Amino acid sequence: MSAARPIQLTPAWQQVLSEEFDTEYMAQLRAFLQQEKRDGQEIYPPGAQMFNALNTTPFDHVKVVIIGQDPYHGPGQAHGLSFSVPAGVRPPPSLQNIFKELHRDLGLTFGRDGDLTVWAEQGVLLLNAVLSVRARQANSHQGRGWERFTDAVIDRLNRERSGLVFLLWGSYAQKKGALIDRERHCVLTAPHPSPLSAHRGFIGCGHFSATNDYLQRQGMSPIDWSLPSR
Repeated sequence: MSAARPIQLTPAWQQVLSEEFDTEYMAQLRAFLQQEKRDGQEIYPPGAQMFNALNTTPFDHVKVVIIGQDPYHGPGQAHGLSFSVPAGVRPPPSLQNIFKELHRDLGLTFGRDGDLTVWAEQGVLLLNAVLSVRARQANSHQGRGWERFTDAVIDRLNRERSGLVFLLWGSYAQKKGALIDRERHCVLTAPHPSPLSAHRGFIGCGHFSATNDYLQRQGMSPIDWSLPSR
C-alpha cells in the first residue's frame, strides 16, 4: 500500500470502505509501511496481496467471516487470507488443528495443502485483524491502524448485511465481537486453534457443521469445507 498506487479493491468493497482511505489514520499507516520499506524491512504478505481477503470474497458474497490476528511471519506463508498458506506450503500448526476439527466434525480428510482460497471463493471472508507483518516478528504491525480498518470492515458487514456467520476463535478475535449484532447475525466463539489452546475447546466446537446448518436455515447454500486434491 503506497500513496502513489491507489488501493485496488472490488467495486462493492471500494464503495463501502471509500471513506476509510481518506482518514488520517490510513495516511499514517501508509507512511509507516513506506518507512518500513525504506528501512529495508521485509513485509508479509507482498503488497499486492494485503487486501487478498476482500478481493477474493466480494462484499455481497460474504456468508461467513473467520477472523485471524495477523499474517504468518515466516517466508512464503502469508498470502492475505487468515489461517491460509499458498499451495505447496506446509500447513502451520493452527491450520492443522482446524483440519483436525473438520475431520472430527464433518469427516473430511486433508493432505498437505493449506490453501483456503476455495473457501474464500464460496463466501468465507478470511480476514486478519492486522493485514501486514514484519518478517519473523509476530505482531510487529499491531497498533498502526490496521485494527481500525478491519473494525470498519466488520462494522459495514454487520450493518449492511444480515444472516452472516462470524467465527471468533480466541480472545483477540472475540474482542471484535463487540461490533456484531447477535440478533442480526450468528456469532460462534471458541478457543484459538493454536497448539496452546486448541485442546481447551476448539477441538470439539462443531463450528463447521453449525455454520452450514445456520446458512441453510437462512436459505443459503452451505460451505463445502473440503479442499481440492493437488
